[in-house]
This record gives sequence, structure tokens and C-alpha cells, in this order.
Amino acid sequence: MAADSRSPVRYIVAAVLFAIAMQVWIAQAGAVVELDYSDFKQLIRTGNVVDVQVALHTIRGTAKPAAAVQLPEPVRKRLADGRADQPLKFQTVRIEDPLLMQELESAKVHYSGAVEATWLSMLLSWIAPAVVFVGVWFFAMGRLGNKGAGDLIGVGKSKAKVVVQKNLGIKFADVEGIDDAKAEVMEIVDFLRTPERYRKLGGHIPKGVLIVGAPGTGKTLLAKAVAGEAGVPFLLISGSEFVEMFVGVGAARVRDLFRQAESLAPCIIFIDELDALGRARGVNGFTSHEEREQTLNQLLVEMDGFDTNKGVIIMAATNRPEILDPALLRPGRFDRHIAIDRPDIRGRERILRLHASKLVLDADVDLAAVAAKTPGFAGADLANIVNEAALHAARENKPAVAKVDFDAAIDRAVVGLEKKNRVMNSKEKQTVAYHEAGHSIIAELRTTTDRVSRVSIIPRGIGALGFTQQLPTEDRYLMKQSELLDRLDVLLGGRVAEQIAFGEISTGAQDDLQRATDLVRHMITRYGMSDTLGPAVIEAQIGSNYLGDAYRGSREFSNETARAIDAELQHVLKAAEARVHDTLVAHRQELEALAQLLLRDETVERGTLLKILTANSGATRSAPGQSAAAAA
Repeated sequence: MAADSRSPVRYIVAAVLFAIAMQVWIAQAGAVVELDYSDFKQLIRTGNVVDVQVALHTIRGTAKPAAAVQLPEPVRKRLADGRADQPLKFQTVRIEDPLLMQELESAKVHYSGAVEATWLSMLLSWIAPAVVFVGVWFFAMGRLGNKGAGDLIGVGKSKAKVVVQKNLGIKFADVEGIDDAKAEVMEIVDFLRTPERYRKLGGHIPKGVLIVGAPGTGKTLLAKAVAGEAGVPFLLISGSEFVEMFVGVGAARVRDLFRQAESLAPCIIFIDELDALGRARGVNGFTSHEEREQTLNQLLVEMDGFDTNKGVIIMAATNRPEILDPALLRPGRFDRHIAIDRPDIRGRERILRLHASKLVLDADVDLAAVAAKTPGFAGADLANIVNEAALHAARENKPAVAKVDFDAAIDRAVVGLEKKNRVMNSKEKQTVAYHEAGHSIIAELRTTTDRVSRVSIIPRGIGALGFTQQLPTEDRYLMKQSELLDRLDVLLGGRVAEQIAFGEISTGAQDDLQRATDLVRHMITRYGMSDTLGPAVIEAQIGSNYLGDAYRGSREFSNETARAIDAELQHVLKAAEARVHDTLVAHRQELEALAQLLLRDETVERGTLLKILTANSGATRSAPGQSAAAAA
């Protein structure tokens, strides 16, 4: 079929070439001699011009055979050229000559006007492009067949990157800190290795596996480890690569992706950032994207149409599962969901050991202590910590990566890069010193707060003039009301210390106040920790738990309840401020000592802080049961 459709193209091209060749032959048959304009005028004066055709830029004519004998030797040779007995055709470039017509009439030369357009130029300017266009059209139709216009220019082709086992090189041993998720996907690997075990019993593997987790927790790494362990091709594509500006391209790419997967079976299709493709349809008509919805519909159809017994498994990853279309999540499509949480302290230690195995470590490096200093860090964050520590050691020309290098890397990740060129005046430096001293003393004197590891007034990051680093003794998943109130006191400690030391407050407590206000509002509206409003969720959050602080939902309470929330919020904050004020006034001596030490050394470690606090017998942590909640 393709050969028959291409044969007219060959005939048309051959006809065009033949016509051009004939025109060239005709032109050569009547050769025209190029003359200078002065030679042309001499031909007129000697009476050897027979006729002339005057065009806009050229003059063509015929001369008598005898003209050659009456001209200079060079011209005679050009005109004669072995044809002295034949009329000679010549051509010259037209020059503005007002007397030309008079000279032609005096010499009784027949002249006429001419249009400078030859059959060859018309062919090249109009007919040839049309013929080429028709030829390309026939050729395209022959190649296109029933594939669709998107396949012709390649936009409908899937952009999936096919990775084979030898190029992947990732095993489950390279994945640490997410043991529960690894156990979930072991069954997929077992199916790809020994599918007969499941087929003989009539079972089948889940069609789709959706991996859900915060950014950097290892979703893509886990999928690659599955492909590496199973030893099958791995088709990697991002959800954003399906949707383009051309209508129908996304659906064409989905079809091509599944055709490609069937040809490589057994294999794994991995769609990263599925939320870019699988967003719920029809949620908001103003933001509807018809092309994206068509692409999603095609994905749903393809997932329903293929058989998992062929060995094609779809895996996808997202950090926003709440916005996915429900049709994607039903059984028969992505019917297995694997949640990857941030690693605990033991998982963080294993991840650090995995990444640090390639480094030259100093003897003082304790990766367990580094893991304790990085609560809430994901796998990618920990990998960055290890790399930053190595870079810091290299800048210092050290033979090995030491503990101080890891501390510098953690400080850079948590509070930002140290601003060595930012110079504060003495007033600002004093304010920051008392502010951080207030945070530190309250953190050490409250029962349930995390221990202070370091206090610094060295500017870091964007807007951070100092920081108080606290290290949790263990990973926590639940917080009691007394613990939240103790944390509230720590947040207000810096502001109250400024008030005690200087009699006024500064703008440095803005972030502390924002965090304190959010904490109290959540206690009142989400956690039911208010005697006034009772055990009710007044303001439910909407969003993913993996995004950290989810955005608020719509307001569903009365104005009276809103006023009660505001009143309770003010009451809790003022009570906390009074508690903190009483504590810092009672320990004014320790506050002054720590502030002055910060002004001198800029950084105070935990050992020095404890010496300052224990210098006074009363400066000890509150006993259990005497926390801020009890004081309230």
C-alpha cells in the first residue's frame, strides 16, 4: 500500500526534472552572447543590428553575420564563434540612455518592448513549489497510514526514557529508611521474577501501584529499585510530559507509551509527578483543561484495557494524593497505595551511613548523633547534608570529614548560610543576644521541651540574625497539651527577654509570634484543647498531610464562634507571656550571663549553657507535673 502511494511522487518528480532539462536544452540551442553596452552601441552605428527587444533591465537582439568583421578583435571572436554565416543573438544590460530610441530609428532597426519573464523562471517560482508540495503530500499520506497526524511529526511519540537493568544499577540495598515500603513492593518483584506462582492459582498482581510521600522521601528511588531487582526494563516518564499545547497529543503519547510497554514486557511503567496528569476532573469549571482531561481519560482507558499477566506493571508517585481523580484510585487501576513517611531516627542513621560510606570520616564523627540533630529530614535532605559536610571539609583542606563539618552542614540546611559580611551595630547585637538567651533559658527550664544544643547570634540565611538549636531526645508523633504550651513558652521567650532587658520589643520576634499564633489557633480550632469552645473541630484543614502545614478550609462557623476563638486566642497567648515573664525575671542573672557570653563569643554550646544555669541552684528544669500547663 505504501509503495503504491509513493509511485505518483516518483512520476511527478521525474516530469519536473525532464521539463527543466528541456528548458535548459532549448536555451542552449539558441546561445546568446553577452555584450558590453558600448559594443552594442557600436553594432547600431555600423548598421549590423537587425532587431532589438528592450526590457526593463536587459536588451536582447539579433545581429547580421557580417557584423564580426567590423568590430574589434575580442568582440569579433565572441560574436563569430564559428557561426559567421548565421545571425547572431546577443544580450546586454540596459543603461539609462535617452538617445537609444533615436539611434535605433536612425539605423532603421526594428525594436519592441519585452517582459523579463521566461518559462523557466515561471516554472521555478510557481509550478515547481506546487509540484514539490503535492509530492510531499502524497509521500506523507503514504507514510501516515492510520497512525494519526501526531505520529508524523513525532509529537505523539511517548517521551518515556527506557532504562535497562545494566544501566539502572539500583537495588533494594541502596534504599534505606523506608523498610515498610520496601516490604510492600517485594511482592511486585516476586511476580515479575516468578509469575507462574500467581497465574497457576488464578491470581493477578495489582495493575497499578501508587507511591505517596513527601518530596525527597525516595519514591522514584524505590521504583527504580523494583526495576533493578526484577531485572526488567524501566520506562520513566513525568506526568507533565504528556500534556502539550497541541490537542490530542497527550492521548497519543499515552497510547504510544502502552504500546511500547507491551513490546518490552515484562516491564515497569513509572509515571513521576502523577498529579500533573491525574488531577481531578470537573472540580472547578473555570480552571478546566480539556486537553489534560482527554489525556487522563486515555490513561484510564489504557489501564482498563491491558492485562497484567503480560508482565506490564504501572507505578506512579505523587506528593499530592488528595487532588487525584477518584477514578484513578479505584480498584482495578491504582489499587495499591504505598505511603512513604519521613524516616525515624534509626532510618535517618541508616541513610546517613549509606551516603557516608563513600566519604573519609574522622574518628569523632557519630552518625547517630547527626541523625538525632536532623528530625523531620527526608532522604534527599540527608544526602545533601552528607555532601555539604564533604564540601565544607574540602574547603578547609582537611584530610577527613569531621564532626564540625556535619554541624556546619546541618546549620546551613536548617537556618541558612552564615552571613560573614553582614555586620550588626552594637544595639542590634545586644537585642539579638538577649532574644536568643530568652529562648534558650525557657527551653531548658520547661519540662517537655527539646534540649538546647547550641545558641548563636551569627546572622544566617535570609533575615535570621541568630538561632537557638534544639535537639529532640526521640521522635514524637503525638503532642500533649502540656507539651504544646511548653513550646508556646519557648516561642515567646525571646520577645519577653527583650522587654525585660530594654523595656521595649523589636521586630525580631515577628516569626516567633506568627508560629505562636498558629500553634494556639490549631489547639483551639483543630485539637479541641479549649475549655471555652469544648471538644470540637471548628476549622478543619484541607490538603495533604505530606505537605506540612496544609491550607485552611472554608469557614463553617458563626460570628459568635469567631469572636470566642479570638478571645480564647488572646487569653492563651497573654497567659503564656505572663508565665514566661515570671520565669525570666526569676532567672534574670542567668539571662544576663548568657547574653553577655553571646556578645563576647557569638556562639555558646550546650556544656557552657548548663554551667551558666547550674551556677544558681534554682536554675533547674521544672519537675514533671510542673510544666506550663500546670502553671496555666
